[in-house]
Amino acid sequence: MKTGTKKQMRIDRRKFLQIVAVAGAAGAGWTLGLSRNKASYKVVQKSEPMMGTILNLTLYGPDRSVLETAIETTIDRMHGLENILSRHNPASELARLNHTGTLYGPSRDLTTVLELARFVNDKTGGAFDVTVLPLVKLQQGGKVPEQAEIQKALALTGFQHLSIDAKKITLARAGMGITLDGIGKGYIVDQGVETLRQNGFGSAYVEAGGDLMVTGRKPGDQPWRIGIRNPRPSSSGELMVLKTSNHAVATSGDYMQAYAADYSRHHIVNPRTGYSPPELASATITAPTVALADGLATAAMVMGHKRSIAMLRSMPNCEGYFIDKGLNHYQSAGFSG
Repeated sequence: MKTGTKKQMRIDRRKFLQIVAVAGAAGAGWTLGLSRNKASYKVVQKSEPMMGTILNLTLYGPDRSVLETAIETTIDRMHGLENILSRHNPASELARLNHTGTLYGPSRDLTTVLELARFVNDKTGGAFDVTVLPLVKLQQGGKVPEQAEIQKALALTGFQHLSIDAKKITLARAGMGITLDGIGKGYIVDQGVETLRQNGFGSAYVEAGGDLMVTGRKPGDQPWRIGIRNPRPSSSGELMVLKTSNHAVATSGDYMQAYAADYSRHHIVNPRTGYSPPELASATITAPTVALADGLATAAMVMGHKRSIAMLRSMPNCEGYFIDKGLNHYQSAGFSG
């Protein structure tokens, strides 16, 4: 069976920009030209369960009924994507691929996400890998897996065993599986923002489980304020607050799904070792799209702050902020609040 070569897995800068454009043109810098008179604008907020978390949308405009219609249209689009990309929905494209090992006629959305995942895998030296599902399943439920189980799962992990094209997606080994938990949610947020843009709204806040995009500015020409969560709420200390517009932000952390009281085991696993990475408590990435920020934040948890900062130097318009388990803070040169 034919599998991707290293040459095929590499994506050049032009291809990367094409993927970012399809994944969501939210980084293009849309503005709505909101009036400085805040009273002339209504605000509509909506929360909705999605992808195992809560989707939150905030939209400004002069007509409440138009805002509500735009939000409902956006939610419908995002739920449609969830039905393609969620491994938990047995009828989704991804679930069918995981079940059979081959998916014929995949949607453009699925192939786009997988190509972006391949790019992030290449840029991070394999730290981000959507084929880690067998390893992730071993960690769930608080069980401490045996070494033999980990070795078996590691043999089913690796982008070299995944073949992607417009006609067919194939998993080369029986027992393989893909999880898009570390990038699919970001893509869905990007497409939600794109739906709002297509409906004439260039100023919005769309967030799902800590992955978000803000476009335009708030009424009064004010930037959006995004707080970075303390990974250990019981501890004291001031944390970063971002003031930003037209930016994607994604945070990955050991606290989101911890399987041990000391956070030594959690939902993120190193694709090379099968164990949860030991250094970071959280990693926050800003990027042109949420899908890219989502994937890079997951990879950063595996890589640690030094390798992540070095990697970000080669990533245009991408920056990072990292907190280790001792609550020490590190950031890339261009990251600012």
